[in-house]
Amino acid sequence: MKTTRLTFAAAAAALLLAAQPLTRAATEAQAQALGKDLTPMGAERAANKDGTIPEWKGGDVQAPTGWKPGQVRPDPYAADKPLFSITAANAEQYKGRLTEGQLAMLKQIKGYRMDVYPTRRSCGYPQAVYDNTRKNATGAKLAANGYDLGAAVTGGVPFPIPANGAEAMWNYKMRWVGEGRIERYSTVFSQPGDGKFVPLVQDQWTLTPLGDLKGKPVDADAYEWLVLNEVVTPAARTGEIILVHYFLQKDNDAWLYFPGQRRVRRAPTFAYDNPVPGYENLLAVDQYPMFGGRLDRYDWKLAGKQELIVPYNTYRFNNQDAKLADVFGADSPKRELIRYEAHRVWKIEATVKSGQRHQFPKRVIYLDEDSWMMVAADNYDAQGKVWRVQESYPYVAWELPACVYQGYIVYDLNVGRYMADNMPQEGKVDWLAGKEGKFDIKKFNPDELRRAGAR
Repeated sequence: MKTTRLTFAAAAAALLLAAQPLTRAATEAQAQALGKDLTPMGAERAANKDGTIPEWKGGDVQAPTGWKPGQVRPDPYAADKPLFSITAANAEQYKGRLTEGQLAMLKQIKGYRMDVYPTRRSCGYPQAVYDNTRKNATGAKLAANGYDLGAAVTGGVPFPIPANGAEAMWNYKMRWVGEGRIERYSTVFSQPGDGKFVPLVQDQWTLTPLGDLKGKPVDADAYEWLVLNEVVTPAARTGEIILVHYFLQKDNDAWLYFPGQRRVRRAPTFAYDNPVPGYENLLAVDQYPMFGGRLDRYDWKLAGKQELIVPYNTYRFNNQDAKLADVFGADSPKRELIRYEAHRVWKIEATVKSGQRHQFPKRVIYLDEDSWMMVAADNYDAQGKVWRVQESYPYVAWELPACVYQGYIVYDLNVGRYMADNMPQEGKVDWLAGKEGKFDIKKFNPDELRRAGAR
């Protein structure tokens, strides 16, 4: 795929960093570009050459007049019209701005299309996030093993001017989404043919300690994030609970509670390419949510930056008042609901290390330059063919403010099915729950799991 031309400042910084030792942060001279030629998060501030990607001017972080957290989010760009649509018939015309997985979906999935709208560089963050990111630019570093995080402060990305793929992945892992949230969401498993499905509805509590805006030094033994999840429907699974601890430098811990057994048991294999229980073998553990867990099984190559057409500002698709049956079809979600835009992304190529194993020997990951969100990912099988294709659905949570995504979709091209997870339709989300102290770390204790299951 064609790589875009970087600004002189960004290209020079990337070349200088590439020549430095793996664990070293940016120099003070390189970090001076942040907030100038580069945005405070490390993106190119300027528009692209043809103006299809505009200049970043701080993001659209102000909520519409009268909107309050908890209400349905109006689409601030509802008046925008599609510039063009990409289908199987014209996909080759746009292949320089599409991933291999997107091209495969356009060709394999009946009726699949991408409606492309004007690009809105809407992402912005609190000043504290920019301040912490600036501190990290010269102070953060990887551990000596080259993939764990060695030093950083919370509340900002660690490597706004990344030197390698592992650093870029840590930006994704530490991107700011607040201090924790509470949500009710649905998971849809597609049923080719008649398209009828029974959603899996779950309540979830997520704590993100790295979102602390006080900029505390990161403890290598600390949690990356914690998640507690309880099944609401279908009735056959009501009351199932899973608790997962994600750590910075060691493997996940996970516990499961099944009401029929009335006991908590530890899940010793909740990591890497093990299947997520109850997800019909459509999701590996480290595909949640887009990617989760340690980096140690792959070599991470920063392949550069390119312009890509990706889901963005997807307010209409994320409408929590929408009915699931009106959104999700037999082969894909209703195409007219998803907004795509052209954005610059970092491209990361992950290949399994010698002596390691994974069902995806190769992954190609795309991180949005303005937010470090993972907007797309292609996962390959042992024959080198695209197998599972992922995309997320970003929008601005004005109450934080931050660019976030809840929902993401995994298309399994080998079996001809898709899974839509963390979907907000017929649900709700409170992005301020952590900040407002609506739960604390004691909730994420296996003993609490036993008590919750006994109720």
